[in-house]
Amino acid sequence: MAKEIVLSGIRSTGNLHLGNYYGAVKNFVRMQDDYECYFFIADFHSLTTHPTPADLHENVKAVLSEYLGAGLDPERSTLYIQSDIPEIPELYLLLNMISYVGELERTTTFKEKVRSQPENVNAGLLTYPVLMAADILIHRANKVPVGKDQQPHLEITRKFAQRFNNMFKTEYFPLPEPFNFGKDLIKIPGLDGSGKMGKSEGNGIFLVDSPEEIRKKVMRAVTDSGPTQPNQEMVEPIRNLFYLMDVVSAPDTAAHFREKYNACEIRYGDMKKQLAEDIIKVISPIRERILDISKDNAYLKKVATIGAEKARASAAKTLSDVRRIIGFKSF
Repeated sequence: MAKEIVLSGIRSTGNLHLGNYYGAVKNFVRMQDDYECYFFIADFHSLTTHPTPADLHENVKAVLSEYLGAGLDPERSTLYIQSDIPEIPELYLLLNMISYVGELERTTTFKEKVRSQPENVNAGLLTYPVLMAADILIHRANKVPVGKDQQPHLEITRKFAQRFNNMFKTEYFPLPEPFNFGKDLIKIPGLDGSGKMGKSEGNGIFLVDSPEEIRKKVMRAVTDSGPTQPNQEMVEPIRNLFYLMDVVSAPDTAAHFREKYNACEIRYGDMKKQLAEDIIKVISPIRERILDISKDNAYLKKVATIGAEKARASAAKTLSDVRRIIGFKSF
């Protein structure tokens, strides 16, 4: 029985942080043996913000190095760069022909971008969901790992797939389902006391951070003045610190500081120092692999080339089928 196809896009802007690692990448690593996995670096998508040529290439290189260092295996999955697959923009073009301006203008992400970058409301922003659908449908993916905030994007893909099937009286495209990892999903909180860890929020610890940077960030984490009575309910920033400790520290370490908190004897400075060292212990080997890989241009080129070959084999088959279904024929 063929394995189900799982596809996930990787933003080509910015570094991986602890939230990415525990929330997605560790699950991606586990999935590689159970599913036919496609992971791509979405450099076409980044063009909506007009990056410089130097930044575009360096960002792709950094992201590829980080995902390899974090455990993605190009021999067990297909890891490729979006712009290396010319079939994607052609499918994007064909899907644009069955997408309607009104529905695209109503998408939440387009409305948000219009507000946040009014000086750069380009056509790529409007048709962003169509390109996302092309990314997914080019491999006829069955499952797409998404968070709740991204599920509307997947619904649009499902809509386009169903519309294509209905218009051309076929059942060619499967309707991809969200893959949310269930009990394996871990949401890492930020260090600013609220919300999840993220790059744009400035509250993250990145996999390439040095030990000194990690210590500084953790020591600046938001806390309160401490409990005033035994077993006092924790405020959100303190809960976040303990949650981080539960993830990266030994169980007895987390238990020790909980006992101190419940006895009103907690010293947040001591807790932060311990938490920083435990985070460093998790990140350091990953950081070393990332730095080594980022210096090996020959290896990165090999990975990108092999990934492109594997992805194009799948993409070419899909595009050939789609062209035939639509009615394109050679004389």
